[in-house]
Amino acid sequence: MYDTIIIGAGAAGMTAALNVLRNGKTCLILEKELIGGQIANSPRVENYPSIKEISGEQFSSNLFDQIIDLGCKFELEEVLKVEKSVDVFTVTTNYAQYEAKTVVIATGAEHNKLNVPGENLKGVSYCALCDGAFYKGEEIAVIGDANTALQYALLLSNYAKKVHFCMLFDKFFGDKILSDRLVQKENVAIYKNIQLNEIRGKDSVEKLVFTNTQTNEEFDLDVKACFVAIGMSPKTDIFNDLVDRVKGYILVDENMMTKTDGLYAIGDVRSKTVRQLTTAVSDAAIAAFNITKRLS
Repeated sequence: MYDTIIIGAGAAGMTAALNVLRNGKTCLILEKELIGGQIANSPRVENYPSIKEISGEQFSSNLFDQIIDLGCKFELEEVLKVEKSVDVFTVTTNYAQYEAKTVVIATGAEHNKLNVPGENLKGVSYCALCDGAFYKGEEIAVIGDANTALQYALLLSNYAKKVHFCMLFDKFFGDKILSDRLVQKENVAIYKNIQLNEIRGKDSVEKLVFTNTQTNEEFDLDVKACFVAIGMSPKTDIFNDLVDRVKGYILVDENMMTKTDGLYAIGDVRSKTVRQLTTAVSDAAIAAFNITKRLS
């Protein structure tokens, strides 16, 4: 039996492992696909204290090596079910069953995809904070119509030569104060009632192909990047009986514990306002401290 099982090997999950291991506890991380989570896909990380610049892949690799050296156990398996009986959690994966005294949910949230040809090209981003500065002086596009898209466009307007704000409908679905600020920006062009059909480019984004949903006319936009902000979705259904959720995100207390004693949730999977690398590791440190205190 492990002291804790952590579901998810993103920055939050691995940081939680780092802290419980340093306090002499045993730990198993279960990850279904990608070590590092979302940050592993970022070409450059420049907003983490004391690190001037590092690739997301390298950051994730360094953290993974650090916890493995401390004795963390790791399995590349998909968690299918979590159950609790008295003081023991049973975690069932697609390959095995494991038991632990505590469990940490660190499964993150996935950006909703456009599902159009070319979405995998370099220059398609789901995080303006992460990648916006790389396109200083370029023409770029933002796809979306709610608060995140509006915030992305406002931020990007500080870097880009021009921001093309592309909306599926004819109205904004975000806060009025944000949309009012956006329409006043001289380097922002707003397009309504348009549907993105395809992203074109040889190796990176060069052109977006749209259809006007009112006239059925097709037109192109020449841009160097496409920032997608059409929402995120946490994958939390398997924990439904053990946690309370808001729009899929897990509710926790100040100790990062869910409504189930001994079950924690950290990082992007939990209900909160800011989702960044620094807040993910902060959540993890808090959860790990309380897990260590609990087990001691």
